[in-house]
Amino acid sequence: MPKTVIRSERAPTPVAAYSQAVKAGGFLFLSGQIAIDPATGVLVSAGIEAETRQVLENLKAVLEAGGASLSDVVKITAYLSDMRYFAAFNAVYVTYFRDEPPARATVAVSGLPRGVCVEMDATAFVG
Repeated sequence: MPKTVIRSERAPTPVAAYSQAVKAGGFLFLSGQIAIDPATGVLVSAGIEAETRQVLENLKAVLEAGGASLSDVVKITAYLSDMRYFAAFNAVYVTYFRDEPPARATVAVSGLPRGVCVEMDATAFVG
């Protein structure tokens, strides 16, 4: 099964040995995104709500580069630095997935890159 590496200029450039996404076998696998504004390279650090929006916008840009959209997402894993952020995170998240939201796991972790509050990765079905 061939794979295709996906890259979007509208999402942050990877800083380590990974691709923004890989398309394989009808699926698009997106690497974790944090709240870096791709236009400035600056971390959005105005709270969990702003971070969540930026992360979802970054995921959306990578999805579009891979020929998909948020409606094609079948699974998201969200990593929170503290479960106290869950309600505020979820309030923003549901505005991006109003109808038929994807499966999701939300886990608390002891640390995330650059001290962010949230990171998310996703899997989309692209046929």
